Amino acid sequence: MDSSLENVSQAQRERLAFLEFRAYFLGEVRRTDLIARFGIKTAAATRDIALYKEIAKDNLIQDQKSKAYLPAETFVLQFEHSAERVLTALTKGFGEGMGGGAKAPIPSEVPRLLNLPAIHLLAPITRAIHRKKAVKIVYSSFTSGENAREIAPFALANNGLRWHVRAYDRLKKGFRDFVLTRVSEPEFLDGSEVEEHEDPVNDLEWSRIVELDLVPHPRLKSKDQAIVAMDYGMPSKDRVLKVRVRAALVGYFLRQWSVDCSEEHELSSEEIRLWLSNSRVLYAINNAVLAPGYSKEQPVK
Repeated sequence: MDSSLENVSQAQRERLAFLEFRAYFLGEVRRTDLIARFGIKTAAATRDIALYKEIAKDNLIQDQKSKAYLPAETFVLQFEHSAERVLTALTKGFGEGMGGGAKAPIPSEVPRLLNLPAIHLLAPITRAIHRKKAVKIVYSSFTSGENAREIAPFALANNGLRWHVRAYDRLKKGFRDFVLTRVSEPEFLDGSEVEEHEDPVNDLEWSRIVELDLVPHPRLKSKDQAIVAMDYGMPSKDRVLKVRVRAALVGYFLRQWSVDCSEEHELSSEEIRLWLSNSRVLYAINNAVLAPGYSKEQPVK
């Protein structure tokens, strides 16, 4: 963020970021956009545009015919806009999440999630995370069936297909993942403090960060490897994408992206476009069994 924004209030900073977003990604911004999004008066919207023009003198050009402000060729972003948040704003609406959300400015279609957790089941768990308390749940699994247990949750995680909560399981006496849609009857335990051994600093697989070296699959032709490198933004020199993932989530990640984790890149399915060239980093990680092609018997070099 530009240093000249340091003395601007948080509320106005959000409006300026929205103004910049509209101008840069949609090619135009009007006072009415600010008024509709933030419920401010015309005079306030005028002041916001004037302040932005003062901060970024060469960013906006006013189109007298449409009364809109357009991005100049010399446009330089003043705020950080991550690609993920930009795409969310473009496809779901800027500030989506409260009330009905804003209308999406760009037509789009994204895969529908089939297994979102119910809000009333999620709330006791997120309260427990925030307040460092335990929660009593009924949990259903394929191996153990349905049973009651107490957990000390500390983080939410998404494996690309469904949401989990990472927690210390007082029944199994260890850290593990719980699928949120399999949780029922959650009860926030206000009087149950998290014990020292239940603290996330003791969750070694959560604390451990694994660096994965992903490369285009060796079975692909050279021209196809070049396309894969483009798809994943790999450096043109060595075509290695280095990704840092928590050990507790690495198996989910590699399965989601269909990464061949066999030692000799043996998988040949059409959806396999990536190979993990340093599969030895998966050694002793519990959920590595989820990684395509990985075997616990693979030699450790």
